[in-house]
Amino acid sequence: MGSFAYKIKERLAVIGDNDMKPLELNLISYNGREAKYDLRRWDRSGNESKMLKGLTLTGQELMELKTVLGKINIAEDSYGEGEYF
Repeated sequence: MGSFAYKIKERLAVIGDNDMKPLELNLISYNGREAKYDLRRWDRSGNESKMLKGLTLTGQELMELKTVLGKINIAEDSYGEGEYF
């Protein structure tokens, strides 16, 4: 397997309140390529930050997701109730 490198170009947001494994939206470049939007949890419990599972999106994909999310009516306490599509 080849080498894997990433560089966080910009930290955009921290979502939620889990201090040890925060969900972050960052602009990240992988292996020297053009930066993409990256939404994932990070393990910050040790000396080094470790990437956990996440989702990487192009700018176009993020704009489409923003449009979709803007159409969804979600109440904070209604997870799993009602129809969203």
